Amino acid sequence: METQQIDYGQRFEEFLREAKDKDGSLKYIKQVNEIIAFRKRSLVVDFSDLYQHDEKLASEIINSPLEIIPILEDRILKLVEEQDGEFTKEIKKVHLRLNNVPRLIELRKIRSSEINKVVVVEGILTKQTPLKERAYRIVLKHVSPECNEEFRWPENEEMDETIKMPSICPVCGKPGQFDIIPQKAELVDWQRVIIQERPEEVPAGQIPRQLEAVFEDDLVDSARPGDRVRFTGILMIKQDSLLRRGSRSIFDIYLKVLNVEISQKVLDEVEITEEDKKRILEIAKNPWIREAIISSIAPSIYDHWEIKEAISLALFGGVQRTMEDGTRTRGDIHVLIVGDPGTAKSQILQFAARVSPRSVYTTGKGATAAGLTAAVVREKNTGDYYLEAGALVLADGGVAVIDEIDKMRDEDRVAIHEAMEQQTVSIAKAGILAKLNARATIIAAGNPKFGRYIQERAVAENIDLPPTILSRFDLIFILIDKPGIEDQNLAGHILDMHSGKQARNFITVDDMKKYIAYARKFINPRLNDEAKQLLADFYVEMRRKSSENPSTPILITPRQLEALIRITEAYARMALREEATREDAERAINIMRIFLEKVGIDVESGTLDIDTIMTGKPKSAREKMVKIIEIIDQLSSDRGCGKLKDIIKESEREGIEKSSAEKIVLDMKRSGLIYEVSPECFKKVS
Repeated sequence: METQQIDYGQRFEEFLREAKDKDGSLKYIKQVNEIIAFRKRSLVVDFSDLYQHDEKLASEIINSPLEIIPILEDRILKLVEEQDGEFTKEIKKVHLRLNNVPRLIELRKIRSSEINKVVVVEGILTKQTPLKERAYRIVLKHVSPECNEEFRWPENEEMDETIKMPSICPVCGKPGQFDIIPQKAELVDWQRVIIQERPEEVPAGQIPRQLEAVFEDDLVDSARPGDRVRFTGILMIKQDSLLRRGSRSIFDIYLKVLNVEISQKVLDEVEITEEDKKRILEIAKNPWIREAIISSIAPSIYDHWEIKEAISLALFGGVQRTMEDGTRTRGDIHVLIVGDPGTAKSQILQFAARVSPRSVYTTGKGATAAGLTAAVVREKNTGDYYLEAGALVLADGGVAVIDEIDKMRDEDRVAIHEAMEQQTVSIAKAGILAKLNARATIIAAGNPKFGRYIQERAVAENIDLPPTILSRFDLIFILIDKPGIEDQNLAGHILDMHSGKQARNFITVDDMKKYIAYARKFINPRLNDEAKQLLADFYVEMRRKSSENPSTPILITPRQLEALIRITEAYARMALREEATREDAERAINIMRIFLEKVGIDVESGTLDIDTIMTGKPKSAREKMVKIIEIIDQLSSDRGCGKLKDIIKESEREGIEKSSAEKIVLDMKRSGLIYEVSPECFKKVS
């Protein structure tokens, strides 16, 4: 063993002293100098460099890491100590971190043949425990009148996660009882995490596979739940499962992590070859590229052009920007579809999830606040608290599709407020305070409150969603199942699909996925002066109409202007252009007008009023409410309270219909603005 130790240590030192960078400098000697200067704890070695220099040593590291890596780490420490004798007084150990190891194994394909070998796994970090300390060497005291001596244990090696007491005292050579002296233990930072398969890689109908992993020393807190990670580590059998299970021969495995790489770039998991890139750029040359993309969204579903256009915009998205003061503006375009049953809402949403390079699909009924955002979970065996990432965190950098959003409970819906605008998820439970990234586009669909959409009522009354959530959607579309001239075409289309006829698909799902990934990764459009001017003119003109006449409701707010900017950028991205032009701005204004005219309309007055979305009450309804409160106040001062029949009579004199007055009184009572003094006699809450 001694000759082998000298052999591998010497060969590794030769590699460190000889390996050169592209510029001719000594690559790893430079790193050793940085370790000394900045008191670092790790030396990162590119495995391909090592393999080219010494194939035998590289193979030995892969196949026998538990024996070889400690030898190599000792050699790194000696190399550091040669140049700085004081280093080991401050830092006891320098770790060897390997990257570019060509042994990537899917989580669901890990088998027993990989145990005690170096492997590479990829996935999402879903859970994380708080920081703990692991004792790798302890000081024991022999409780005996004859001895009573203290000694370090183990003497020459490191302890794993379980303490194995000595059978005899190494000082006096006799058996006895040994006490641990905690304050003299040598400790290392320790953290347990769970890595899970990425949602888009899980085979249909199967549960995602998970693997427990352990971070130590400077790797602790290097990743957080929701991060897409690549771990290089040693696959090992859990020591506690060996002891706990006793005579049982079934063991748990875990990964002792040697290196952590976090996917900083969004959509790294979609591989785009040079051939793919050529095809993508060829597709983008089509002057009707945007129409081709929109036509390729759920081609088996008839019509719904505007909705398919909105889904396309959401898939491409605008550009996220961080201002100098740290304020971040989101680039994601949130889309809501409200529609009658049987109008293919779920099919469109499922297609969006399938074509998006990174997506998570969930339904309102099957999602809780914790499941959507984040949760703190206690593990049964150890009692450890884990921070667990939810759907919106897992969809970070991609698309979160929420079907049947109207079926969500009120307390669960509140959880998505922060994720929609600030694009973060904050959690404060069981002593764990954390803020996780949730930079996801939300595409949601819901059924109307009354079964079918009632056009005589505002959108806020038709869907069971609070205005606080409605106002955060950039585009809202309504699907109404209306009999008419299109029925013949729809019937023909459905029958063709069922008889095996293929829908005309301009771009295949696979090409579309790569096209979207390429656009989101490499294309970051900026508005040119013409586009800026057009958007500014449109916004100012809409606001001017509101300011000139006090009776005119507010037609547009700064929130819609930000949405217009995002939509303009998304149109440019669809055509793979770095500059958003006047034409893109015109398209954005057009789709915004369609949305406002269908959704942001005050059904009573027939005028455009953005408050129907922003507050749930158009200006006309607010004015009526103010008048009725004044009537109740007046009647109360005369008679103690206002009787319903008197309120309705006075309201009719003011031009408010009886049905409308009754509804407003009921709404005000429900919201706590007025209260019932005696049956059908109301008074204003002071």
